[in-house]
Amino acid sequence: MTNRKNRNRFQEVGNRIKELRIQAGYTSYETFAFEHNLGRKSYWEWEKGSNYKFETIIRIIDIHNITLEDFFKGLK
Repeated sequence: MTNRKNRNRFQEVGNRIKELRIQAGYTSYETFAFEHNLGRKSYWEWEKGSNYKFETIIRIIDIHNITLEDFFKGLK
């Protein structure tokens, strides 16, 4: 049960990363990754909810100029 719950949480964070990209006007994750000097494959994995560290989240919120509170708002 815990593993499923964690997977769901990771996916929610990935969805939030994707949502921020789209809100910033990027339809392509590849373009976003390129323009922000992020690895294309790594960024794709982050949006899928895998292979990210907290440092990754900090980097994403800095790119979008938002707070941790804003990033996690609405996530359960």
